[in-house]
Amino acid sequence: MKGANAGEADHNRGSSSRWLNRYLAKMGGRASSGPSSVAWGEILWSWVGAFGGIGALSLLNQARVTATDNLLLIGSLGASAVLVFGAPRSPLAQPRNLVGGHLLSATIGVLCYVMVGDWPWLAAPLAVATAIALMHLSRTLHPPGGATALIAVAGSDQVHALGLTFVVMPVGVGVLVLLVVALLVNNLSPQRQYPEHWL
Repeated sequence: MKGANAGEADHNRGSSSRWLNRYLAKMGGRASSGPSSVAWGEILWSWVGAFGGIGALSLLNQARVTATDNLLLIGSLGASAVLVFGAPRSPLAQPRNLVGGHLLSATIGVLCYVMVGDWPWLAAPLAVATAIALMHLSRTLHPPGGATALIAVAGSDQVHALGLTFVVMPVGVGVLVLLVVALLVNNLSPQRQYPEHWL
């Protein structure tokens, strides 16, 4: 009986060791040469699009919002610009993802702040994790959406004072401006087509 227990313990240690080795090996990545280089033309179109999209938001921000505010220039829109102008063929950059991911995440972020904002250590991870789960379920996964949910929770008092208006302004207006500029600029390039799909 004692020998059987020792054998079982050795087997469990061996299984744990194999699992740990496989787990750690995953962190080494796959053998490849890394990201491929990007043609100068693609770099130029990415630059033009991002400049146009963020520039339009900056001008709108200056015209509509006080100089100390910069509310339309939330960081997650800069991250969206990377996707819609730098990787316009990505499934994560398509209009359904851009618009749906941000609006859903903004709503989740505001609701988490309203419900558990007194415990920011809980509100922040709850907002981001729930936004990711719901973006998956709705097929609107857009990585900058996670940042939008976090901004709704961890933003300034001015952001918190907006409540659900945050979903419309700055988030809704911001993503629509980026979408319009992405449609106009990306399709000027003979090598680009945006979007790949709408739904």
